[in-house]
Amino acid sequence: MELGFSKWVCAFLLCCWLIFSGAYSVEGLRGDSKVRGVNLGGWLVVEGWIKPSLFDGIPNGDMLDGTEVQFRSVTLQKYVCAENGGGSNVTVGRDVASSWETFKLWRVSESRFQLRTSKGQFISCDGEGCSVSATAEYPSTSETFFIERKNSRVHIKLESGAYLQATTGNQLSGDYPGMPGWDENAGTFEMTIVANNLHGDYQLANGYGHNEAKKVLKRHRNSFITFEDFKFLHRNGINTVRIPVGWWIASDPDPPAPFIGGTLVALDDAFSWAQAYDIKCIIDLHAAPGSQNGMEHSASRDGFVGWPTSPDYISQTLDVVDFLASRYATHPALLGIELLNEPSATTVPLDTLVSFYMRGYQIVRKYSPTAYVIICQRIGNADPLELYQANIGTHNLVVDLHFYSLFDTFFVNMSTADNIQFIYKSREAQLQALNSSNGPLVFIGEWVNEWNVTTGSQTDYQEFGKAQLEVYNAASFGWAYWTLKNDRQHWDFEWNIKNNYLQLGESPNKQSLNSLMLIGITCARFYLHHFL
Repeated sequence: MELGFSKWVCAFLLCCWLIFSGAYSVEGLRGDSKVRGVNLGGWLVVEGWIKPSLFDGIPNGDMLDGTEVQFRSVTLQKYVCAENGGGSNVTVGRDVASSWETFKLWRVSESRFQLRTSKGQFISCDGEGCSVSATAEYPSTSETFFIERKNSRVHIKLESGAYLQATTGNQLSGDYPGMPGWDENAGTFEMTIVANNLHGDYQLANGYGHNEAKKVLKRHRNSFITFEDFKFLHRNGINTVRIPVGWWIASDPDPPAPFIGGTLVALDDAFSWAQAYDIKCIIDLHAAPGSQNGMEHSASRDGFVGWPTSPDYISQTLDVVDFLASRYATHPALLGIELLNEPSATTVPLDTLVSFYMRGYQIVRKYSPTAYVIICQRIGNADPLELYQANIGTHNLVVDLHFYSLFDTFFVNMSTADNIQFIYKSREAQLQALNSSNGPLVFIGEWVNEWNVTTGSQTDYQEFGKAQLEVYNAASFGWAYWTLKNDRQHWDFEWNIKNNYLQLGESPNKQSLNSLMLIGITCARFYLHHFL
């Protein structure tokens, strides 16, 4: 009987082990059953808000690519307007400025620019005496202008040397006589900078110019993330890093202008450092050619989204996936490849995205039968279930959701308690539904211990972080914090840990092992008491 009971105890413990450690297990991780990760954001893909000082040395730094500007004639007191938003004439006849009167800069040099309309055409003037139009689909010499500045006043000069002027007939023409002064004259305009929000790789490289940008980025890449950071992550129980990269990494060391080489060497270093500390790597394609969302972290030049409408861009993106998979598939530190970060629900059709994901999945599988293939939910008004209902892949497929209590008017004026309850009620319910669905694993690939609460105490932040960790720990693949380092303190994982604003506690797997040990001790006591 004792032998039989011993077998029963062993079987019982085995079942307990399966329950606690096998429910959601990520292949390749040691010490933890699921991903406990941190993003290395702002390192190999530039995001100016993470480290604004990267842009400090750019001349005319408020006139970067994508900057939105408006021009008003000082004599007519009317705005320059691309009629119908582009595709026809340019006039100077509007009292109030809106989208037709707003132009996006394409920076050619410190003082030379091209002006793109809201519909995508470029302002054009063929030479001295020309009438200005907005019909050019692609910019060249006729679409390039010198902008001379004195405070908010500007002159707009053609390559030929002639200046634009606002005529009494409310037209814009290239025939101002001579050189305008800065007084009230037809060749002078008031320039308003409406938005200067894009501070990504394109703006940095094109703003500094190749040689200076190369120096700036070399210093940044060599110092922002180092071997010591992986030591810190390992010491604090982090087992995975999600590393954003741009599409130009596949052309390293000489990527297309204006991008700067060097990211591939840095990524190789990250893999070596990760391997040394038994940390796994997720390569995240953060920026696709043409931009998948128009944001600075997709390296968009001016906010336009060209990726989904260009078969060439999509094919080029698949080539980048092939490059990354072939290079890192057999590396011991590779955990997975994320095919595309944050495609826009507004501009990227679901069928286009699913087709891309299916092809990307097959490319990764060509090189690895086990590497996780991660597909990101569309940002904006999109249901993550749309990806669960698509037949993208059958093995080690992961859907990445980004959970922020920011960027939406829904979170404005929420109290501390409201924010925490939202995590427990809404986020937890969503994760439970996705975990129980018969489909991919769930990954909270980005989240942060920050919110719209302006008066939060340290205790409030600790409770908010605790709520997120308790809920996100249930994600079947795990989570990754955004981001390791950031000039904004609460976004900075390292600062949160060192200042005790975020308390990670034990990993879910360690909690499970502790529970299993307690069960084992209880069973052993029962056995000793009743059968010995």
